[in-house]
Amino acid sequence: MELWESLLYYCAIHRELKKFNELFTNFMRFNKAAEEAKELKSQPSDSDLLELYSLYKQAIVGDCNTPRPGLLEFKAKAKWDAWDRKTGMGQDTAKELYIQKMDEVIAVIGKK
Repeated sequence: MELWESLLYYCAIHRELKKFNELFTNFMRFNKAAEEAKELKSQPSDSDLLELYSLYKQAIVGDCNTPRPGLLEFKAKAKWDAWDRKTGMGQDTAKELYIQKMDEVIAVIGKK
């Protein structure tokens, strides 16, 4: 292998490792934020809960893939609607927004 081929190979590996490191770091930050949800001093507002739920589902599952709940299932329908509004949002974007929202909620409510 010639020197220039070795350098190209090294650059390609370095670029892929950098991407992997960014994804892994984002994944770890997301998991930490999800764990912090269990440590809140009190329950967030309904609107904050729906936003956190919808971002979490979008981050983990992706676009809403279940049928809309029935007419009298008010809570399930609100959760489904919130998640469905995230359709098209990338999972990495949803993770980042979840982290930001959790930071906002912690700033207001605090942790145990």
